[in-house]
Amino acid sequence: MSCGQKLIAELRRQGYRLTPQREMIVEAVAHAGRHITAEEVLELVRTHSSAVNVATVYRTLELLARLGLVSRADLGGGSVTYACQAHGHHGHLVCTRCGTVTEVDSEAFATLEEQLRESFGFAPAARHFAVHGLCAGCRAELAQEAPQAPEPSPAACTE
Repeated sequence: MSCGQKLIAELRRQGYRLTPQREMIVEAVAHAGRHITAEEVLELVRTHSSAVNVATVYRTLELLARLGLVSRADLGGGSVTYACQAHGHHGHLVCTRCGTVTEVDSEAFATLEEQLRESFGFAPAARHFAVHGLCAGCRAELAQEAPQAPEPSPAACTE
């Protein structure tokens, strides 16, 4: 069963009406295969129907997030993003230079969660983590751009 089918089945199971607009929004999120903004959802849905407005998109996305069917994340691009929860808990590595987002399995963050519990008595409730930093590509570019420090001359060394 695809993510979209799971979302639709769960909405029906919980007694929510499945309007054509709601179904198009669910399918847009499910087929995106990545985190997607409400504006991107609206753009995709409008290729099929101009009858969907931005308020309907936001209400539907917030409903899906509240029900735990999609994850809601601020990955630093200025807009909240949504993704199908078919893959369960996961994390993101967000490059602050180029904006690349790499999705990683939640196991990569298991040690951090354990340390937060042990050190602070804190139990994270997030379904995902976002860690901001520099990707390997940007780090390599910056290393090439950085001026090379001159090698110290033997005469400049003192003992």
